[in-house]
Amino acid sequence: MRPTAPSSPAPMPSPVTGIALKVLSVLFFIAMASLVKAVAPHVPPGETVFFRSLFALPVILAWLIWRRELRVGFKVKSPMGHVWRGVAGTTAMGLNFAAIALLPLPEVTALGYTAPLLVVIFAAMFLGENVRAYRLSAVSLGLVGVLIVLWPRLGGVSGDNPVEALGAVLAVMGATFAALAQVFIRKMVATERTSAIVFWFTITSAGLSLISLPFGWVMPGPREAILLISCGLLGGLGQIFLTSSYRFADASIVAPFDYVSMLFALGIGYWFFDEVPTLWMLGGAGLIIFAGVMIIWREHRLGLERKRARKAVTPQG
Repeated sequence: MRPTAPSSPAPMPSPVTGIALKVLSVLFFIAMASLVKAVAPHVPPGETVFFRSLFALPVILAWLIWRRELRVGFKVKSPMGHVWRGVAGTTAMGLNFAAIALLPLPEVTALGYTAPLLVVIFAAMFLGENVRAYRLSAVSLGLVGVLIVLWPRLGGVSGDNPVEALGAVLAVMGATFAALAQVFIRKMVATERTSAIVFWFTITSAGLSLISLPFGWVMPGPREAILLISCGLLGGLGQIFLTSSYRFADASIVAPFDYVSMLFALGIGYWFFDEVPTLWMLGGAGLIIFAGVMIIWREHRLGLERKRARKAVTPQG
């Protein structure tokens, strides 16, 4: 039997470190989204996905080498699982990048929070998870918030604007595919290493983005090339910090800090893109965030109950 590749020892739990890493990952992802918005007038979304994936790869490979997980990062037990996760994740990324080009950054960020709500529904549909009244109520509340954000864009306040309506639809579709990708990951983690999931998604998304090559790719100028390469580097760093945050603290502790992204999006949108948030967007986003925190809290409680149940059935002595 060949020896397995050595891996880094599990770190000591440190909620403060986990939270700090999570906030850094959120900052990197929002900075990446702002660069996507900056190049959007000149570069199509599919090409942006390609650069974001391609130039994230060196960062992720360096991370795997540092963690001594490069060998296991190549190994997969369920190739089709990686394919379906790649299709869903790449589609989500492309739709989100297209939405960023058409809507204010905070609004796309708010609509992206639809994904955790849909994960609850999809997990019940595809994974057979038991979803009771509490989480269903939270999902319903969050979807009301989504409708509040969408209402002005779909003609509810200031009349029809086809471009904004398209952007809103793309953002919600992106969140839907992101939720599907998360459901695939939930199933994959039972057999696949996190390093393999991260590595092969980067490879798959770079490859799948080439499908959009016949639909208007352009030769980026020096400014756009620098921004596109930076998108990939920031995306890779964001993925690493996100993955690392869950090694130091439970998901229930770090997950709520996803919503710090709204603060970053509001600041970047205002200072760099002259985007002033509307009351509809702020109100709807607040409702979505509240619903998301309700779900996270409930998941935390269920996790504690499962731990107590396991202890109760474990023989003592």
